Amino acid sequence: MNFDDTPQEAEFRKLARDWVAANRPDDLMRDLAAAEEIKDRDQRTAALVKASKTWQKKKADAGFACLTWPKEYGGRSATPIQRVIWDQEEGKYGALSAPFQIGQGMCGPTVMAYATEEQKRRYLPPLASGEEVWCQLFSEPAGGSDLAGLRTKAEKDGDDWIINGQKIWTTGAHFCDYGILITRTDPTLPKHKGLTMFFLDMKSPGVEVRPIKQASGHSGFNEVYFTNVRIPDAQRLGKVNDGWNVSLTTLMNERFSIGARLATGVPEFFDFASGVKMADGTPAIDDKAVRENLATWAARANGLKYTAYRAISSLSRGERPGPENSIGKLVAAPMMQDIAMYALELQGQMGAVARDDASPAGKLYQMLYGAIGMRIAGGTDEVMRNIIAERVLGLPGDIRVDKNVPFNKIPTKGRA
Repeated sequence: MNFDDTPQEAEFRKLARDWVAANRPDDLMRDLAAAEEIKDRDQRTAALVKASKTWQKKKADAGFACLTWPKEYGGRSATPIQRVIWDQEEGKYGALSAPFQIGQGMCGPTVMAYATEEQKRRYLPPLASGEEVWCQLFSEPAGGSDLAGLRTKAEKDGDDWIINGQKIWTTGAHFCDYGILITRTDPTLPKHKGLTMFFLDMKSPGVEVRPIKQASGHSGFNEVYFTNVRIPDAQRLGKVNDGWNVSLTTLMNERFSIGARLATGVPEFFDFASGVKMADGTPAIDDKAVRENLATWAARANGLKYTAYRAISSLSRGERPGPENSIGKLVAAPMMQDIAMYALELQGQMGAVARDDASPAGKLYQMLYGAIGMRIAGGTDEVMRNIIAERVLGLPGDIRVDKNVPFNKIPTKGRA
């Protein structure tokens, strides 16, 4: 593949570079760093989201938000390659877009594929501009890696659906305006067949959001409870009982988004190794073992980058992100964990001391916790390996004894 810019791409790169240079949000980056130090969750969230929304709105006004989306939905109608160019030119300032990654990377494409034209024109432009934030309500205590095992119920009541159940590990639910929700509408069908997707207002009566306290001290994830939540049938995405096929649009975009955007930790480790000293007082970056590991990780990071470019090339042909995008997530998350662990080991006993600052060591300390979560979010390593084995390599699938059994007939207890 030829990764050199075409004349049109070079012109767009100059346009993006000049705009970023003229509108550098260094003040917002300082606000973002200051917000990270706030201990109170509500105050911290408010400060983070405020800085992010300011930058996102500025990008949207200039036509640099959700570049590949049609103009009528808040985008630029740009090519996938132009989006890559923008990501490269935005660089470190892309950290300001974190609150919108799920909404714009996963929820937006699903709404675009299945909502009515009126709904798309109502909800997608404010999603693109950052005025409204969306979350994804998928995982449950009994349905995480096995998403089709979910138990949240949706029962028809006239022109509405009544929702009861629980979701867990929902990123950003405490500050989101809307969410896409997958439910079980017919338990008499096999577990992949009786699902239906909706979108809802997160401020709807009966929706309760509770924070999950993490080992890192943060609480960006949430439990979300639904008690007799009423959703109009007009907010259904796709056909009744066809929610699994709808969810594949979300999941494939999720894995592409995670794999393409996930930090590997290589630049952070390079900065760290340049400053930390070995036992003999020499810089870690000069140690042969450190340099060997760094070279290995840098090579893998480049492999991930070009694998993402291949996926972007398929998108430019109008194809939906496919199972091969599981490779990026499967490689990136464990590598990030390995890098962070190695950095902690190089610090000796000091590596065990919690760091929550903007130093290279602090970034890697927090990255360690994030890497563990990334090996679960969007599908565990084991799920990714199964997807690659079965749907990319064509190997025989696992034996699934519950695949064609009505969901309400699947045993939930062990043998007596």
